[in-house]
Amino acid sequence: MVFDERAPVTVEIAREPDAADLPLPVYASAEAAGMDLPAAVPAEGGLTLQPGARALVSTGLRICLPSGYEAQIRPRSGLALRHGVGMVNAPGTIDSDYRGVISVILINWGQEPATIRRGDRIAQMVIAPVSRAVWAEVSVLDPSARGDGGFGSTGL
Repeated sequence: MVFDERAPVTVEIAREPDAADLPLPVYASAEAAGMDLPAAVPAEGGLTLQPGARALVSTGLRICLPSGYEAQIRPRSGLALRHGVGMVNAPGTIDSDYRGVISVILINWGQEPATIRRGDRIAQMVIAPVSRAVWAEVSVLDPSARGDGGFGSTGL
């Protein structure tokens, strides 16, 4: 299978002064969907999350997305597997008109304290097009095979 060679989307990015030494997000492989985001925590000691604790962790990055796009902030599977650390609101959405610092709400679901060090990859960012919906209110919806079934109704 060949990777889709559509023209890349240009996204402006700026670093906060406290993130000047951190790498910009990059794709880790040729066909990766997301770019890893670094933690802009203090170099001394980092940030330790106790079991069950959560924290807002800055990346030190701001972006300017083109209209019609969003950035989806998603957890990293390796961080979850190795340390039990995930995101409280996954995926998070960065709208095209947001200009603030991208921060990630991390939570330690694990049994042991987890330390986030400066530059650790704490989340991944996927740039995606956004479709705008227009409501068409009706009195009856077209039927489907699934109907009202939800919450496990399609089987295990």
